[in-house]
Amino acid sequence: MAVLDVIQTPGFQQRFFFLAKRFVAGETADEAMDAVAALNAAGMTATLDFLGEDVTQRDEAERTRDAYLALLSAIRRRGVETNVSVKLTAMGLLVDEDFAFANLRTILDDAARNADPFVRIDMEGSAVTGATLRVFERAFAHTRNVGPVLQAYLKRTPADVERMIALGARVRLCKGAYGESPDVAYKAMPTIRRECLRSAEALLERGVYPAIATHDERIIAAVERFARDRGIGRDRFEFQMLYGVRPDVQLRLVADGYRLRVYVPYGTHWAGYFYRRITERPENALFALRSIVAR
Repeated sequence: MAVLDVIQTPGFQQRFFFLAKRFVAGETADEAMDAVAALNAAGMTATLDFLGEDVTQRDEAERTRDAYLALLSAIRRRGVETNVSVKLTAMGLLVDEDFAFANLRTILDDAARNADPFVRIDMEGSAVTGATLRVFERAFAHTRNVGPVLQAYLKRTPADVERMIALGARVRLCKGAYGESPDVAYKAMPTIRRECLRSAEALLERGVYPAIATHDERIIAAVERFARDRGIGRDRFEFQMLYGVRPDVQLRLVADGYRLRVYVPYGTHWAGYFYRRITERPENALFALRSIVAR
């Protein structure tokens, strides 16, 4: 059995959550908002993600939708500075696009009551990129408080960046963390960095409040230089980083006056997210091993 198949079993996820605790804020919304409150105190904002993806049953997608409605209500009660991120396969995209859009629209309408009404649509594997962007555009026609994630390693992304700039959509740009074939994605890291910077520069110059999501200090430094050289103010974009990853860099960016938003995942279905974190950076696997030793 493959590693991912093992860690996705309910028994494993119930017994071994301590492995993921560096990267996952908790199993409940209250635990996640405690983490957000601590980030806020350090000068950072957040986006909360209720973990789960690849839903194939309508009732499960509806439960996930309802969990987001409860989360939005809890954010209002706690008064923390955060918005939310959703995966459309968790909203039922693999069941039916219209169904996923209806669930997303319910969340968008409820989020409009929050101090930060923005909803980020996470990008998943390339098999659903087209469908994700179609649903996004339908949602964007309903409200501007929604924006997609684009993955720099996909060969289609420069065209998608131009489309989002033309629409005036708020984009979160990241490298990409899903295993993709060379037909659709660049595999060499120097090429991925080049593509990431090319897209970041287009978004910084012509986009609407882009989010540059990276832990790569070379990309961060290049973005800082580009913004400075072009006279792009620090209020016109934000950096984004993942919960538990490079907290030293997070604090440095805040100290230097940049806006920083931390992606804060929570929930019991943490296996897929955790697996991507430990496979994309070897040092993340070491953090997980230290958790075992410390017990």
